[in-house]
Amino acid sequence: MASNAIVWHDVECGAYAADLPLWRELAERAGGPVLELGAGTGRVALELAADGREVTALDADVDLLDELGRRADASGLRLSRIHVDACTFRTADRFDLVIGAMQFPQIVGGPTRRAELLATVASLLAPGGRFAAAVAELDEAVAPEDAAPPLPDVGERHGWLFSSLPLDVRPEPGGVAVERLRQVVSPDGRLTEERHTQVLDSLSADGLAAEAAAHGLRLEELRAVPATSDHLGSTVVVCRR
Repeated sequence: MASNAIVWHDVECGAYAADLPLWRELAERAGGPVLELGAGTGRVALELAADGREVTALDADVDLLDELGRRADASGLRLSRIHVDACTFRTADRFDLVIGAMQFPQIVGGPTRRAELLATVASLLAPGGRFAAAVAELDEAVAPEDAAPPLPDVGERHGWLFSSLPLDVRPEPGGVAVERLRQVVSPDGRLTEERHTQVLDSLSADGLAAEAAAHGLRLEELRAVPATSDHLGSTVVVCRR
């Protein structure tokens, strides 16, 4: 069976598609090489490669990148993969578009790490290139008291059943913590479960634009990605070098 990282990435993120039209549009507008930060198992990168874009997928988790490679090979798609921390990545290559999907700037580890990330992005962009990153307003993550209970994200792999149920969204210093109950049912019916917490930094679209400007990335536009029944809405901050 695939590693836990791959399974949970697919269950909790893999089905999300509300932002894909925007990434396709930006990649078409860019016309040249695209770098995706935190590419995971390829939700975005594979879509852009299928459109004929020159794509480089970057992630700090080698298991996710290996799975992305397997999926690309199975679909006959060509793309490059780089196993590295996005905040410290350096290369002589230049990109016309750098993407940070699904609130990537909010999970890198706080303002200092985010400044490192933005400096890296500025160094990687070709002149006139764009950086586009999604930011979620975390106030929206806290459901009202009378809201209906959330439904779990579910998936199946080789007879194993996986369920990820949001339990709590609570304030943390500088952000919010999203706690989930992850349950696994084996083919013979054995249940195991654990709690998993993801901390997201508080960051507005205007805040990210201001931080990016300090690294020579000028705000070009803000694009809204509407909420779905399973995911928060977000604002994609598009900056140009």
